[in-house]
Amino acid sequence: MWNIYQAYIDGTFVPVQGSERLEIVNPATEQVIGTVTLANRDDAKRAIDAANRAQPGLAGSTKAQRIEMLKRLEAAVLARTDQICEATIEEYGGPLARSQWVSNYASQCFASTARMLQDYVFERRLGDATVVMEPVGVAGLIAPWNSTAGSICSKLASAIAAGCASVVKPSELGPLQAQVVTEALHDAGLPAGVVNVLLGRGGDVGDEISTNPGIAKISFTGSTQTGKLIARAGLDTMKRVSLALSGKSATVILDDADLVAVLPMALNAAFMNNGQACVAGTRLLIPNVHMTQAIERLQATVTAMRVGDPRDAATAVGPLASKAQFERVQHFIRRGLAQGATLVAGGEGRPDGLDKGWFVRPTVFADVRNDMDIAREEIFGPVLSVIGYDDEDEAVAIANDSVYGLQAYVFSSQPMRALGVASRLRAGTVLVNRITPELIAPFGGVKQSGIGREFGIFGMEAFLEPKTIAIPNGLVLPRQAA
Repeated sequence: MWNIYQAYIDGTFVPVQGSERLEIVNPATEQVIGTVTLANRDDAKRAIDAANRAQPGLAGSTKAQRIEMLKRLEAAVLARTDQICEATIEEYGGPLARSQWVSNYASQCFASTARMLQDYVFERRLGDATVVMEPVGVAGLIAPWNSTAGSICSKLASAIAAGCASVVKPSELGPLQAQVVTEALHDAGLPAGVVNVLLGRGGDVGDEISTNPGIAKISFTGSTQTGKLIARAGLDTMKRVSLALSGKSATVILDDADLVAVLPMALNAAFMNNGQACVAGTRLLIPNVHMTQAIERLQATVTAMRVGDPRDAATAVGPLASKAQFERVQHFIRRGLAQGATLVAGGEGRPDGLDKGWFVRPTVFADVRNDMDIAREEIFGPVLSVIGYDDEDEAVAIANDSVYGLQAYVFSSQPMRALGVASRLRAGTVLVNRITPELIAPFGGVKQSGIGREFGIFGMEAFLEPKTIAIPNGLVLPRQAA
């Protein structure tokens, strides 16, 4: 049994001052596997104070020193890869392959950021001025429950590269993953206060991070609704805000695509991470001329999907993360039926043979209109809406007819044609004939899918601000030490 009751503040694990306790439940078995005691607002203030004490030293560090920190973090997190994977499966129900990928990605964040930082130039000459890229200040990093380890490490890597001390608030729904990652961060031996981690409710810990003047920058990943609250809360202190928010991604299959090859990829894009992914391609746009063939293949493939034990390598879809998420998905399946969509596969309830755990039937709806709830709302479960179209212009119009614009997918046998469609889609990322992202390229959304970008150079620069220093007579500032 896990018993988590500490926060990581100023380089050490300390008991939290909060008193609220939550049970940690294995979503595959519904068994209680531990408890977590949540931090409160006073704990958040302590963490923010510690980060502010550490900020001048980190801001004054050299690029070489920050690269060394990132390498130590990489090694420490890499050493706990198996533990991160196990925590992801036990607490979250992530299928084995996905959990392994996430646990490896966590350490890779630090490695790729260190490589990027090696060649980054913090000072640039523009006319008679020198522009210096300076750390924005102490950062609040708020990570989601559906990608706890990877999100913590990705955000933290960018913050440290930029020279920003951090207060990290993982979702209180991901305590095991957060605990293992935090222990690894401690093992890296960074200066006290550079990294602080605490689990708490958004109403107190999250609100303190969002309003406290000691936080200069917030990087949040989560729902659009919560992102708006954070942005409003940070307005009085003019915090810099990066928001990676909800999505309702469209997968556009063009009429020249090979359905046999691309439909399995489209399903993977829709059902990745048990459907609990902001980038999931849950609107599948198929030419009407190919609809009958596509529906037959989708029905056969989804019906044959293995749902069950996330530790089984053959499992395609594991349990949802919680009872609340299970009930949310059931609600949307009922809404799809009520609004006239045709059930192709799946439906309400658990799959046959599974009477415990938050397992749902991978579900496909056909005859979906883009104004139906299942086509508008981010369901966050394995529910796919198939929408027909007649020509390319209509496909683009349907794909863009959403308040969200996080990611999109385009499949075609003609790459240049696919690129033409990709250029017309209103999304922060478009993947063409692939479903794997490029993790050093910028990631983020347009419209209500967010503000700003993460990953790589763009992710680090979200924690930097340019300062212009204009000097008469063409004098040049001394360069920052390497």
